[in-house]
Amino acid sequence: MSKFTLKEKLEIVLRYLEGHESAPTIGVEYGVSKAQIYSWAKLYEKYGTKGFRVKGFASYSPEFKLEVLEYRSKTKASYVDIAAHFGIPSPSPIKQWVKDYERKGYDAFRPTKKGRLSMKKETKDPAPAEGSLEALQAEIERLRMENAYFKKVECLSSKQGKITNQDKAEVVYELRQQFSVMALLQLAGIPRSTYYYWVKTMNRSHVDGQLEVTIQSIYDEHKGRYGYRRIRDELRNRGHQVNHKKVQRIMKELELKSRVRVKKYRSYKGKVGKIAPNLLDRNFEAKRPNEKWVTDITEFKLYGEKLYVSPVLDLYNGEIITYTIGSRPTYSLVSDMLEQAFERLSTKDELLMHSDQGWHYQMKQYRQALKKKNITQSMSRKGNCYDNSVIENFFGIMKSEFLYIEEFKSIEHFKEELAKYIDYYNHKRIKAKLKGKSPVQYRTLVEQVV
Repeated sequence: MSKFTLKEKLEIVLRYLEGHESAPTIGVEYGVSKAQIYSWAKLYEKYGTKGFRVKGFASYSPEFKLEVLEYRSKTKASYVDIAAHFGIPSPSPIKQWVKDYERKGYDAFRPTKKGRLSMKKETKDPAPAEGSLEALQAEIERLRMENAYFKKVECLSSKQGKITNQDKAEVVYELRQQFSVMALLQLAGIPRSTYYYWVKTMNRSHVDGQLEVTIQSIYDEHKGRYGYRRIRDELRNRGHQVNHKKVQRIMKELELKSRVRVKKYRSYKGKVGKIAPNLLDRNFEAKRPNEKWVTDITEFKLYGEKLYVSPVLDLYNGEIITYTIGSRPTYSLVSDMLEQAFERLSTKDELLMHSDQGWHYQMKQYRQALKKKNITQSMSRKGNCYDNSVIENFFGIMKSEFLYIEEFKSIEHFKEELAKYIDYYNHKRIKAKLKGKSPVQYRTLVEQVV
C-alpha cells in the first residue's frame, strides 16, 4: 500500500465520517483497505490530526505490549479501538502480539540479539554452580512448575481416568503465562507440533462457541422464524462472514429448526366481473416506492370467531403500507384501509393499484376513491390466483410465522400481537431479495443514496 500524506488521510477520514459513503467504497477509490480507514477514523476522533503523525514502524517495549494485551483482556474492545486508545497507527501489530503471546507467553516479547548470525556454534550458558543462589532459584521454579502441572493433570485423571495429549496440551496452555512453554512441554512429554495443533483447534472451537451464541440469539429474537439461510444473512449484517453450510451445521448441532410451516396456496376468487383489466400482468417489479400496490383480504379463525385483515403491500420493497382488521368483511374494511394508505401518497406519485376480482374492489365507491386520487386500477384475470401471488405469499408467510406458532389469550391479544408482527415484518425481517435488509431498511437506504 502506498504512503498517504496527512492531507489525503484527513480527506479520506472526513468523507467516511460524513456517513454518505462506506469505507469499502472510499477504499477502492484511494487504494486503501477498509480496516485502515476504520483505524484512521478512530485515531482522528481521539487525537485529531495528531493521530496521523504516529510513526508506522515504532518500536514497542515488552511492558507496553503486555499493557495493550491486558487492556484488551479487560475491555474486550476491538483491535481498531485498542489501536486508537494507545495511539498505534494500525491494529495489525496487536493481532500479531496476541498470536505470539498465545504461543509462547511472555517469552515472545523478550528482546532478541540483532546483527548477523555467527557461523560458530554457540555454547550453552553454563549451568549455575551447585548450591548457588541461582541454582536454588531454578530448582524452586522447577518444583513450582511440576507442582502446578501435576495438580491439574491429577484433577483431570480423577474425572476421566485416561490423560490424552489433548489434555496435556490444555494444561500447558493454561500454565503458559506462569512458566516457559518449552519447559512445560518437556515435562508433559509431548512434541511442540502436537501442542500447537491442539492450541489451534481450541482457538477454532472458541470462535465457533461465540458464533453459536450469536446464532442462538438471532433464532430466539425472531422466535424461530428464520432458517439457516436467513440467519446467515443476518450474521453478515452484523459483520460475520460465515458460509451458509457452517450455519446449517451449527444449527443442526444446536437442534434449531425453523418453526415455519409451508402452506399451500388457497385463493378467494370472489364474484367474477369485468371492472378493470389486468394491467399489472404479473410484472411484480417496481422501480420506486408508491408505483405499484397490491391488496387483498384474508380470514382468521380464533375462539370460534372470524377476523378479516385487509393490508396494502408496496411491490417496491414488500413493505406493508397499512392494514385494517374487522370481525366482518364489510366494505368499510377496504375503505378505511384506502384512507390510511392514501396518506403515504404525494402529488408526484403515479400509482397502479392491483387486486383480485373480489366484490369490494368492484364497488363503485372503491373505483371512485381510486379515480379521485388519479390511481390506475388493475384486477386479476378470472380464476387466476397467480396474478396477485405477492400478497397471497405474504398471507402465507404471516400465517406460518405468526398465526401457527404464537398462542393468543383473546381476540384483543391477537390484534395486539398482529400489530407487533407487522412492525417486525416491515422493520426487522430481512429478505435476500433486498440484499439482506428489511423493507424499511432497504427503502431508507435507497432514499439516502438518491
